[in-house]
Amino acid sequence: CMLGTLLMMVSAMAVAVFWFAGRAAAETATQVGRRACSRAGVQWLDHSVHLLDMRLRRGPDGWLGLERHYGFEYSNGGEDRHAGRLVLHGKRLLSLVGPMPPAQAPGDAGAI
Repeated sequence: CMLGTLLMMVSAMAVAVFWFAGRAAAETATQVGRRACSRAGVQWLDHSVHLLDMRLRRGPDGWLGLERHYGFEYSNGGEDRHAGRLVLHGKRLLSLVGPMPPAQAPGDAGAI
């Protein structure tokens, strides 16, 4: 009986840690998506990201961890919709496919 209770408590803690880590990664993905849209001068639609895929992978540092793929949508003028995608390993951004900042003129390299 004591072992069953202990196993249930450990399982509940593991689920809680997994859930909180997922929320933290989603918050990071939201910030990255919002920032990418802002820098590109496009409208971030729905103000949210959604989890597309999750897998166990080795990160750039060699550590095993969860790689999460998030999707989001953006618009150039409010009448079109484009899909963006970002990949996080933990809280580290691995890739971003989506809105790109406008190209600078050759003489404007230092202007921001």
